[in-house]
Amino acid sequence: MTAEPAAVLLIDEIDRADEAFEAYLLELLSDFQVSIPELGTIHARTRPQVILTSNGTRELSDALRRRCLYHYVDYPDHAKELMIVQAKVPGAPLALAKQVVDFVQALRKHDLRKKPGIAETLDWICALLQLGVNSLDEDGTDIIVQTLSALVKTQEDRARLSRPVVQNMVAAC
Repeated sequence: MTAEPAAVLLIDEIDRADEAFEAYLLELLSDFQVSIPELGTIHARTRPQVILTSNGTRELSDALRRRCLYHYVDYPDHAKELMIVQAKVPGAPLALAKQVVDFVQALRKHDLRKKPGIAETLDWICALLQLGVNSLDEDGTDIIVQTLSALVKTQEDRARLSRPVVQNMVAAC
């Protein structure tokens, strides 16, 4: 807060913070100061740049939302997600990378409580590689069903993805 020029403050997953922290943050965003009982009030020399990220796990207060500009970041398209997989998991065979991205992109179209993100895509392809999988061929349904926990993070979503549903998704990919 006292840096010259102003520093950037990144608060990741603000929606996971409690209301007390949110109130603390409001003072920074509205008055450009922070009150610390042991130290007193620290005033910002220049207006701080604050970036908040949220996964939408809870609604933020109206007061906080009023002080923010929003930019929604959607899931990447197929080509971009494939580029990310190739960059982050360079040892993955291209055929497997394409199949994984195809499946994850199809999975996101389902009515799931928590759609898999890029992190889940990367976790899944790494798990498949650790299991010695180089391709999701016709017999891919078994390994997909066995490794769905890398992609699907709620019991409710897992229940929606029965073996026949997975088979239909594999056939469509």
